[in-house]
Amino acid sequence: MALKKLEGFGKQLLRLKVVDCNSEDSHLSRCLNTFDLVALGVGSTLGAGVYVLAGAVARENSGPAIVLSFLIAALASVLAGLCYAEFGARVPKTGSAYLYSYVTVGELWAFITGWNLILSYIIGTSSVARAWSATFDELIGKHIEQFCRTYMTMRAPGILAEYPDMFAVLIIITLTGLLAFGVKESAMVNKVFTCINILVLLFMVISGLVKGTLKNWQIDPDEILRGNYTSNSSLNRTDILLTKDSLGLGGFMPFGLTGVLSGAATCFYAFVGFDCIATTGEEVKNPQRAIPIGIVSSLLICFVAYFGVSAALTLMMPYYLLDNKSPLPAAFKYVGWDGAKYAVAVGSLCALSTSLLGSMFPLPRVIFAMARDGLLFSFLARVSERKSPITSTLTAGVLSAIMAFLFDLKDLVDLMSIGTLLAYTLVAACVLVLRYQPEQPSVIYQMADTQEEAELSDNISTPSIGILPGVEERFGFKNVLFPDNPEPSKLSGFTVNICVSIMGVLILVFSILAVQGGTAVWNVIALTIIAVVCLLLTFIIWRQPESKIKLSFKVPLLPFIPVISMFVNVYLMMQLDRGTWIRFCIWMAIGFVIYFGYGIHHSVEANAARTSPETEMNSFKREHESEATSPEKEAFLHYDINNGDEDDGDL
Repeated sequence: MALKKLEGFGKQLLRLKVVDCNSEDSHLSRCLNTFDLVALGVGSTLGAGVYVLAGAVARENSGPAIVLSFLIAALASVLAGLCYAEFGARVPKTGSAYLYSYVTVGELWAFITGWNLILSYIIGTSSVARAWSATFDELIGKHIEQFCRTYMTMRAPGILAEYPDMFAVLIIITLTGLLAFGVKESAMVNKVFTCINILVLLFMVISGLVKGTLKNWQIDPDEILRGNYTSNSSLNRTDILLTKDSLGLGGFMPFGLTGVLSGAATCFYAFVGFDCIATTGEEVKNPQRAIPIGIVSSLLICFVAYFGVSAALTLMMPYYLLDNKSPLPAAFKYVGWDGAKYAVAVGSLCALSTSLLGSMFPLPRVIFAMARDGLLFSFLARVSERKSPITSTLTAGVLSAIMAFLFDLKDLVDLMSIGTLLAYTLVAACVLVLRYQPEQPSVIYQMADTQEEAELSDNISTPSIGILPGVEERFGFKNVLFPDNPEPSKLSGFTVNICVSIMGVLILVFSILAVQGGTAVWNVIALTIIAVVCLLLTFIIWRQPESKIKLSFKVPLLPFIPVISMFVNVYLMMQLDRGTWIRFCIWMAIGFVIYFGYGIHHSVEANAARTSPETEMNSFKREHESEATSPEKEAFLHYDINNGDEDDGDL
């Protein structure tokens, strides 16, 4: 009895959502082309990362080696972007990782992914608002900061910001009010602002080459501390107390490889935004082709911009003097080009405005989608007369304003990075699992098309996620490493599920030991053993028969790219500090209380499942006969058969 209850609870956590993937039934206009997607991705991504984050990371984590931090973060983003692109080909619907997870791997993982997306978008909005405020404050002489420091200081170092940013809160409230009335971002305005942004960044890179000096990449800390450094750095020393720790070892990598990796974990935030491209599946003329090109192209453009600007910044000004909040105007002032800071300010405000809109627009949509599915409170799914998700928009604005009010930019960025990295890790694991699953779910949907065929389906085994394979296949060394069946089977799917699960745990342990264990002999031996086991598991996965389903885009070099993406993402997560992890655990604890207290009982899929007290197969049949979602399932099947994307339900 207890075992049956446990099995039923497990099925609840892993129930799948079936959506209408028929592209002809889209209620949205297919008007976007590849260039529009690239402009959207670049506009949403090139924001606070380049205008604010570069200064804080170069000064505190990486020094001039921030260019390497951006390179590592870019590689991790491209790997995640490829996995997103395959999901976009499988489920070309409006949505993001939340919808993809719900359709493919189950409700609990979908909730975790969606909850982390909410965290990422909330922090994206609040951090960009803080960056907008800091840039504007720099232009008017830092009067806002001085006022807040004088009258509103918060004394909670390591937990809260030094002072609340009232102007950032005002920006978010204003934008929330506009969005609540249904104001939409204009594609033309987005393109114009993005072009201005790129021109300003190009000006910044050229200025760095003209006014910069390689001497700033070869700084000797001893000379600085003795006061023998001959540059005009004294102009900016008045409010900086130089110590051996703040200078590091000097040179190109003053804080060593650890600093570069720690900086990369934070710089990963700078590439967050490309996933907004994945939400346009119903508005692109050729989503299967345009979405992958748009994701990879926008990431490449953003990396070149970040690499160039961070190099120029550290060439123009010693890393230890960089301004944490508005480094570009301060750098121009440092080299004597005071007038140029206004051009940079205009570009940065344009970039931050598009980035702010890019963060704020998807957030209410994710909250709305989760509320509509029953995983969040139903009142969040209310729509205004203007067909705008007004309740979720106001909720998103309030949460973002609270974050901007209480937390510092660096803390916000780290918290956003950890949530996004977890979502990307889940997406990579989902892609890895899906490609090796048998096709029985599609057969079930097809046989449920008519009542007569549905009756025959009682003898077909239920699709399993991690459930023991059927008795017709034996789990043995030969069948695992040298499978006879050229098509995916229950055994091969089960093998991949187990291998991916074990590998996820091993990657987590490896990353913790690599970051915390140092170079002790026992640690090196443990890391070597874990690495060998991971390679063995990857080899076992590689030996399994891959699904032959034709998709318009597939992640290449399977299983290696998803495995590398999982490893890089988890390793970067481990680079973040303890305070970030504590804040993240609190956020996830709140999410689990909401899900297990409300979502699991009010899920739309749960209500549909309650119509059948018998087997999971019968629930499919009864839903087809009586539920309002049955046309979606027929269209989902129809789309699978006609477009070659029939692998969506492999789990």
